[in-house]
Amino acid sequence: MDENFLLQTETAQKLYHEHAAKMPIFDYHCHINPKDIAEDRRFNTVTEVWLYGDHYKWRAMRTNGVDERFCTGDASDWEKFEKWAETVPHTLRNPLYHWTHLELKKFFGIDKLLSPATAKEIYDECNRLLNTPEYSCRGLIRKANVHTICTTDDPVDSLEYHRQIKDSGFEVAVLPAWRPDKAMMVADPAFFNDYMEQLEKAAGMDIKTFGDLIAALDKRHEFFHENGCRLSDHGLDTAFAEDYTAEEIEAIFSKIRAGAGLDATEILKFQSCMLYEFGVMDHKRGWTQQFHIGAQRNNNTRLFKKLGPDTGFDSIGDVPVAAPLAKLLDRLDMQNKLTKTILYNLNPRDNELYATMLGNFQDGSVPGKIQYGSGWWFLDQKDGMEKQMNALSNLGLLSRFVGMLTDSRSFLSYTRHEYFRRTLCNLLGKDVENGEIPYDMELLGSMVENICFNNAKEYFNF
Repeated sequence: MDENFLLQTETAQKLYHEHAAKMPIFDYHCHINPKDIAEDRRFNTVTEVWLYGDHYKWRAMRTNGVDERFCTGDASDWEKFEKWAETVPHTLRNPLYHWTHLELKKFFGIDKLLSPATAKEIYDECNRLLNTPEYSCRGLIRKANVHTICTTDDPVDSLEYHRQIKDSGFEVAVLPAWRPDKAMMVADPAFFNDYMEQLEKAAGMDIKTFGDLIAALDKRHEFFHENGCRLSDHGLDTAFAEDYTAEEIEAIFSKIRAGAGLDATEILKFQSCMLYEFGVMDHKRGWTQQFHIGAQRNNNTRLFKKLGPDTGFDSIGDVPVAAPLAKLLDRLDMQNKLTKTILYNLNPRDNELYATMLGNFQDGSVPGKIQYGSGWWFLDQKDGMEKQMNALSNLGLLSRFVGMLTDSRSFLSYTRHEYFRRTLCNLLGKDVENGEIPYDMELLGSMVENICFNNAKEYFNF
């Protein structure tokens, strides 16, 4: 993994080193905790910054026969790191092998391969560096040359840490992103009504009718806007676009507020209405909406009950999406309320479906108004990213792509941008060497710089 890692042609090397590598990072979707940045958290061990909360690594460790105690359990930090070091040699051809060594090299200057033989040496060296001021949360962000971070935040969040970060004068913009999924979770009346109590408190108003719910959410939407938010995000099994009437939605809302369960049709109608209303709010304030579609979550009931969500028991789903997604976007567009939108698929069978869906709703008002989001979750590896970019190239405009994001809970994951950039430059470099696109470094270099940073900066316009 030398300086030309993944760069298989001279053109690719030139594009990466002279154009991509220098660009700042615009990380417009992640799951890092703003509290850590506000308090400039210091990590005691590399395990703490690297393995805590990383379900990618936990899945690999479990597959390698590692007991849960060393993933999410009470084993010591060294024991957990040791088990990860034992697993790494078995991850060859898995992107974890690449990410692991990119992170060791980028942040800690370590070129050695992680294995049981090198584990203690690497563990000690990483810990030594983490105990220096330059390796705090903010220090790691600076090392990665990050320009902007957008976290993922619930409408009831106080955003106190975002304000604290801004008031501290930290040079990197750390902004909230609106994730209102809980306001749609009506399959569980007890959960939903508990969330309504939280929303009432946050909005400072009673929620007795569906109109009250929308008013309360709009009030929080405005609060997020005042605190710099310009993006929303929705995690969905599929798009929801069932037909409904206002009377039906009011009756459904009254039913669930009374604690009664809903049938499948009522749930779908309510979720369809909510997605439309959220789209209207985003359009009103000029935000970008993001739809992450296609995860089948919490498949292992036993371990979900024991460990909770986001612990490594999710997979790719196969729910049909084309018709409802088109209907949702069209419903907003017919009212002239379709804001800038980024669509992410998790099932690679849908790549061309999504890439063609974009063109249905481009209207000339904004370059790349409807975006095909970067390879997400199980697809944020070399093969997945190449397939996403090939589909976008063949059926849309790769040059207008807003590029990569980390979608991570780790402060070391900024190397995913480097991984993406190397993959992008290699893709273009191969085309040049094959004579499929011109060897025009001014044209290609500006395109690479735009995809790596400039397009996102202009598109989100923070």
